[in-house]
Amino acid sequence: MPETPTACLVLADGTIFYGKGFGATGICVAELCFNTAMTGYQEIMTDPSYAGQVVTFTFPHIGNTGVTSEDDETTDPVAAGMVVKWDPTEPSNWRAQAELTDWLARRGRVGMGGVDTRRLTRAIRAQGAPHVAMEHNPEGKFDLEALIAKARGFNGLEGLDLAKEVTCAQSYQWDETRWAWPDGFGKRTEKGHKVVAVDYGAKRDILRCLASAGCDVTVLPATATAEEVLAHEPDGVFLSNGPGDPAATGEYAVPMIKEVLEADVPVFGICLGHQMLALALGAKTIKMNHGHHGANHPVKDHTTGKVEITSMNHGFTVDAQSLPSGVSETHVSLFDGSNCGIALDGKPVFSVQYHPEASPGPQDSYYLFERFAAAMAERALEKA
Repeated sequence: MPETPTACLVLADGTIFYGKGFGATGICVAELCFNTAMTGYQEIMTDPSYAGQVVTFTFPHIGNTGVTSEDDETTDPVAAGMVVKWDPTEPSNWRAQAELTDWLARRGRVGMGGVDTRRLTRAIRAQGAPHVAMEHNPEGKFDLEALIAKARGFNGLEGLDLAKEVTCAQSYQWDETRWAWPDGFGKRTEKGHKVVAVDYGAKRDILRCLASAGCDVTVLPATATAEEVLAHEPDGVFLSNGPGDPAATGEYAVPMIKEVLEADVPVFGICLGHQMLALALGAKTIKMNHGHHGANHPVKDHTTGKVEITSMNHGFTVDAQSLPSGVSETHVSLFDGSNCGIALDGKPVFSVQYHPEASPGPQDSYYLFERFAAAMAERALEKA
């Protein structure tokens, strides 16, 4: 704790945490979550699934590898802010292009250090993801009553459609493949399976995995209609990750997905895309107490019996009890038993709640992209 705190975090219940501000100055109001990953803070901050959230990092060494443009999952940070235990230090990594503090300042994101993140994490687990207001003021002057009012005035993520805020403005082609030493990212040059990826907040590494698995990817905005999707004559349709309440996004996404399912093409969904597919098949989604956010979540694949170490980021989940007849639960969390995957019986239609592209295993879950590609290849043979 500095002699004069330059940042404070106020929970809606009136609890106040003081610390040292870094990054941009100002106030952000959001939902507070915690992430247990030991690496990947830049990817987390630029993951569109974190829109509307301040992230508390339980791992203390945040910022020590700096930032690099290659690790951005989108053009700009999407998470509202970050809370850490120790102030970010000067980076020590050969790939670093800038310091985390400067990167946050340039991109208008508030950071706060010197916080007992273990205590804060226990508060989140006990009361659920709280609504908060966080301010960075170099002069150390805070209107606490106003901040508490802002936190209490935040409506939360339930009923909130954030996919429209983070989706692409127009369609585009994607041909970049996964990073590999020593050349970095590659590019697809040969023809592959024609895939339409519906962007509810797609991470770049997901698109790279699709390209590496042999897909020619066309990305469409979240509001794309079934007619627009099928006009590309896709061999398969991918439903991306994204933020917000799946039921709210489902108002326009579910009708589209239902029509695509009638077209009998392979469908693969991740995270919000998983929840969208579940809703389209007749299941329900529910808000979790504090969600799953981390890179160490064990998930069991019922189809193979294997356990994968996965990366997760979701505050809503598919209610497994609501899955209709003909839809099977394929994956389950070994932390709390919540649903992590579904498949439509007898059809090449499946999805998972976690992020296989994040590779915490490191390659435990890449088979999902290969499974999607194999389903498209099999369907092509059937049509031939």
